[in-house]
Amino acid sequence: MVDDAATAPPPAAGPVRDETVTTHHVLATADGELRYTARAGRVVLHEDHVEDGVWKGRRPRAHVGLTAYTLDGADPTTRPVTFAFNGGPGSSSVWLHLGLLGPRRVVTGDVGALEPPPGRLVDNPESLLAVSDLVFVDPVSTGRSRVVEGERPGDFHGFTADVESVGEVVRQWVSAEGRWLSPKLLAGESYGTTRAAALAEHLQGAGLYLSGLVLVSAVLNFGVLQATPGDDRAYPRYLPFYAATAHRHGRHPGRSLEEVVAEAEAYAEQEYPAVLARGARLAPAERATAVATVARLSGLSEAYVERSDLRVEHLRYFAELLRDEGLVVGRLDSRFTGPAGRGTAEEVDVDPSLDAVLGAYAAASQHLLRAELGVEDTGPFHVFGPGVNEAWSYKEFENASVSVLDRLSRAMRQNPHLKVHVSLGRYDGATTVASAEDDLAHLAVPAERHADVERRYYEAGHMMYVHEPSRLRQSADLADFVRRATARRDGPRPGGAGQSS
Repeated sequence: MVDDAATAPPPAAGPVRDETVTTHHVLATADGELRYTARAGRVVLHEDHVEDGVWKGRRPRAHVGLTAYTLDGADPTTRPVTFAFNGGPGSSSVWLHLGLLGPRRVVTGDVGALEPPPGRLVDNPESLLAVSDLVFVDPVSTGRSRVVEGERPGDFHGFTADVESVGEVVRQWVSAEGRWLSPKLLAGESYGTTRAAALAEHLQGAGLYLSGLVLVSAVLNFGVLQATPGDDRAYPRYLPFYAATAHRHGRHPGRSLEEVVAEAEAYAEQEYPAVLARGARLAPAERATAVATVARLSGLSEAYVERSDLRVEHLRYFAELLRDEGLVVGRLDSRFTGPAGRGTAEEVDVDPSLDAVLGAYAAASQHLLRAELGVEDTGPFHVFGPGVNEAWSYKEFENASVSVLDRLSRAMRQNPHLKVHVSLGRYDGATTVASAEDDLAHLAVPAERHADVERRYYEAGHMMYVHEPSRLRQSADLADFVRRATARRDGPRPGGAGQSS
């Protein structure tokens, strides 16, 4: 007998719809209770479909993971909303969500006192929800975000495609929730700061103006972030970080962190670039002085600095500093150390600072979604989208450095009210303080607008909120920034250029 079910065509796919769950919660803070609504799940990313110059309507492209927290009873015309995401590229938003901004946070412990697996999830009385609604976005292929059937994930894995897709998610949410008159901010970490800078220009070009940008561990110009043969600009940008790390691990006894970093910054800004630029023209005595200075500041031996030709590469630094102790130091947070896999390895192939916290964030994100926010899904949650980073396309920058300084500058010139906050970790070896400072100094904005870019420094790493004193101070700093960036002003701000309609 023939099984009709086995030979029948598959049923037609149903319409692609949002898959969100609404729950209600209360957060106790020092200033009283916050009653809020959470909407978690996936929303459909639609795009205009044009074929042979003919508009074919709006078609679904992807299901994008979204978690939104809104304060109950707030006036949507005055209540700020912050759209937050992490970087990678290829990272979900769990880090800012559960480490710093959200109403629930993961407890990982810190250097020397890590929580055992799986970590803990607790209320976050310092949540930014006190001053702003929050929307956490997981870009396509991260978290639970996936393309719909028939679409290619790789179409979203690139600089412009990413900016456009995240921008459309923001626009759709603002329209669906009736929040066009709400003050709006973007918060990004790491590559998320690259995205935020480009996204600010993209959104404002489409008429969605912003009140503020929060850049956590900023990277705005990749061209001088890593060493390139024939280009020595990266090495001075790492020296203050090397000095801070060496101080942390006891290589500057009797001196304060501030004193050591200040000396390294002065040398990196003035003498060090000149020394590198002279190359073989350096006199032997000058070279010996430079070798001794770099070695002393970085905590490395003079022999190693000499063999490196005065050019210490950061991945090799992580392997070299504590080699005699059989340890490597963390890239994202050099306060962390871990056992070296091979004592002869030239550079690190793992990051002990990421190893220390990844498991807790992964477990907490899964528990929060399923047990507390009511999201039912048997599919995997990707803290990091598999293979996304390695396949990321920067085709727009062919034969040029990947930089968004021009885009951030344009966004600030376009919008005289746009404020920028930059959080920087002294022990961040992925996006160093000196690199961000140099980038920010080269924004193409009027001199007075540089005052609209504020900086805050923390004695921690890339995810500075892993360090509890830094988390508490950073939370207060961000709340203060949001209040100031979104404060209503009486009358127009002087000096802003206008454009007629």
